[in-house]
Amino acid sequence: MRTLELRDGVVRMIDQRKLPHKVVYVEIRDYETIGRSIKEMWVRGAPAIGAAAGFGMALAAMQSDAATRDAFIAELERVGKELYATRPTAVNLGWATSRILNKVRAANVAVRDLRELVIAEAQAIAEEDVALNQRMAEFGASLINDGDTILHHCNTGPLAAVDVGTALGCIIQAHRQGKKIHVLVDETRPRLQGARLTAWELMQYGVPMTLIADNAAGHYLYRGIATKVFYGADRVAANGDVANKIGSYKLAVVARENNVPVYSVMPTSTIDMSLASGLEIPIEERGEEEVTTIDGVRVAPEGVRVGNPAFDVTPNKYLTAIVTERGIVYPPFEENLLRVMDDAE
Repeated sequence: MRTLELRDGVVRMIDQRKLPHKVVYVEIRDYETIGRSIKEMWVRGAPAIGAAAGFGMALAAMQSDAATRDAFIAELERVGKELYATRPTAVNLGWATSRILNKVRAANVAVRDLRELVIAEAQAIAEEDVALNQRMAEFGASLINDGDTILHHCNTGPLAAVDVGTALGCIIQAHRQGKKIHVLVDETRPRLQGARLTAWELMQYGVPMTLIADNAAGHYLYRGIATKVFYGADRVAANGDVANKIGSYKLAVVARENNVPVYSVMPTSTIDMSLASGLEIPIEERGEEEVTTIDGVRVAPEGVRVGNPAFDVTPNKYLTAIVTERGIVYPPFEENLLRVMDDAE
C-alpha cells in the first residue's frame, strides 16, 4: 500500500484524517494543495511529507509557464520555500526540495528537459524511500527479541512514509520473521496518531497489540511489562538529539529510569548535521483546537490558554541507539553519526 504516489500528473494520497473509520484517497493537481495537505496533516510522517514536497515540486514544474531556465529555477525556489514553511520541524521537507533544486541548478538544459528532470527526481525520492525503509526494517528488527513487548509512540508505519515505515516498519518486520511480540500503542495526544493510525495499521498486519493512554506508559515500564521503546524522528541534530512527536522525551526519560532501551528510527535524510544540538531544532506550534476539541467536540473551557508544541527533543543520553538505513548507530553519537553521514555522502 502506497501512502502517496504521482501518476499521470496527479498526486494520489491517503487522507489520514479519515482513518481509521474509512480509507479515502484524495487526488491533488497543484502544489498549493500539496502544501495544504502537509500543513493540515492529510499526509504526515517525516519521510511521507518529504516525498509529498517532492511531488509538490513536480506539480509546480508541470504547470510552470516559465520561458527561461533562470525563471524556471526562480519559480521552483519560491515553491520550495512555501512548501518548507508548512511544517518547519521536519527536515525532510527541506531535504527533498533542496535535492530537486540542486539537481535542476546543475543541469544546463532547456526548460522542457528541466521539467522532466524534476518529475524524475521526485519519483526517485519516493522509490528510494521504500527501499531504504525496508533496509531500516531489517536492521531494527534485529534489535527485537522473541517475547518482547514494545512500547511505540505516535505513528511510524507505512502511513508515515511512502511505504514500509520507520520504527513501526521494524516491528512489523520482526512479526513477519515469526517473533512472538506484543506492541503497547501510545494513543499519542493531541491528534491521536497512535490510536487512529498505528492501531489500525498493526491490526491490518495482524500484529498483537494493546492500545494504552499516553499517561499509562510509565506504569508498563515500571512493572517491567514493556521491554523496549521504539519511535521515529522528525529531525536529528549532529549530536544525536532527536526531535519527535510530543511526549517522546518524557517516554525516554522514564524508560531510562527503568533500564528499558530506547531506539529512534529514521532515514539519514532526517539527520541535520548543520545543527549542533537539539536546542537548535525549531519546534512547530500548532492550533489550540487540537487540544481543546476531540473530533470537533469541545472538551476544554471557552477562552482557556493553550500551548500545543507538536514535537519535543530527546537529548542523546536517553537513547540506546539510532537506527538508519545504513545501520545501527550507537554512542558516542557525535562521532558515529558523522561517520554514517560521511559514508552517505
